[in-house]
Order: sequence, then structure tokens, then C-alpha cells
Amino acid sequence: MNRTLVLLLSLALASTVASAEHVKDRLQRAGEVLTEILNVPDDVPQDLLAKADCAIVMPSVKKLAFGVGASYGKGFMTCHSGKDFNGPWSAPAAMRLEGASIGFQIGGSGTDYVLLVMNAKGAQKILSSKAKLGADASAAAGPKGRTVEGATDLQMTAEVLTYSRAKGLFAGVSLEGSTLRQDHDPDEELYGRDIEARDIVLNGAVSPPAGAGPLLSALNSKAVKRAEKRK
Repeated sequence: MNRTLVLLLSLALASTVASAEHVKDRLQRAGEVLTEILNVPDDVPQDLLAKADCAIVMPSVKKLAFGVGASYGKGFMTCHSGKDFNGPWSAPAAMRLEGASIGFQIGGSGTDYVLLVMNAKGAQKILSSKAKLGADASAAAGPKGRTVEGATDLQMTAEVLTYSRAKGLFAGVSLEGSTLRQDHDPDEELYGRDIEARDIVLNGAVSPPAGAGPLLSALNSKAVKRAEKRK
């Protein structure tokens, strides 16, 4: 075999392996971020977390250095399995968050985001295509504290509640105007084939990869009061 071809094949293989490891590292980090956030004194209200159908974690969202400050982030979405969203948390699907408002909230670049999808309607909108928060799916900055006492009507009726953490500060934050969509390449690297996010998180088409342990453990330890789920 031609030496140049061998070299190119070797480089391609090394790049594929490195990319797969990067995706696994991001998944591991998503679990670490959620664990840290759920253990702060004034975190996501437990009754809201228990009612959420899905959770999306975006670790270290970056602000781009050109244009008008457009930003992007990569993370993972997991949902309660079953048609009524009352089963165990699913295998994670890779998601991409994009928008000009990201990164200007409470600390600029390198911000962690947690999004709670509060009902089936919101989940279906996000999983159907590229969804714009505030337009395709209603969204609001999430309330903080151990309970939802004091939460506004907007927060209690929103399909998506959003939070951010930067430089040690955790707060509800508005991401209206930002978009969410599936990130196909990381899913293909995790599961070995191109697969739709809906099949991953709703239809149980794949089992959780090894790196999903911290993310699912954090949710399973906190989001347990499914009997109180809002209809």
C-alpha cells in the first residue's frame, strides 16, 4: 500500500478516536456540572426538577470572538422514558445551543447552562427540529431555591426553564431567541450510527453509554417525586 495512503488513513483514524474521546469527555463534564449545580445551597427547586420531563446540560458554552457576539454550546439532553415521561432517565442525545444572547448573562464565555423542559409539548418541539426559545417553545429564567414558592406565573407556565452558572454564580437566566437542535456527529460517535434524538431519548433505541453515568446518577438522585408531576 502506498505510504501516503497509509499515513492518511492513520491520521484519519487518530482524528476519529480523538473526536470520540472529546465527546465522551464532554458527556462526563455535563454530569459533573449538573452534580455541582444540584448540590449548591440555593439551586434548582426540587419540586420543579421532579416535574421536569427532560433536562439539557451545556457545559462551558463559549462566546465567539467575531460578529455581534454570537455564541454556541454543545451538551446533552435526557428525558424520562415512557409515553407519560415517568420512567427512568434516558440515554443522552447530543444537542447544540446557538444564539446572540448566550454568553452575556452572568460572566461571559465559559458559562454552564441547565435547561429544564417542563412538559411533553416543549419536548416535542425541541426534538422535532431546530427550536427557537421564546418562539417555538415558551421559555423563562428559572426560579431558584428549595421550593417554587415565589415563582412567577410565567415561570410556572413556561415550557423551558433556563439556568446558568459562571464564575461561581448560579442564577436563572433568559435564553429567549437562542435555538436548540440535535448535534448529529457526537451522537454518531457515541452510538456508532446516525440516530435521531427522538429515538434516543423517547423511544429507547439505545442504551446509555458508559460516560453518561454521572449525568444520569445526578438526575436519579434528585428527580424522584414523579407522582407530583404537573399535568
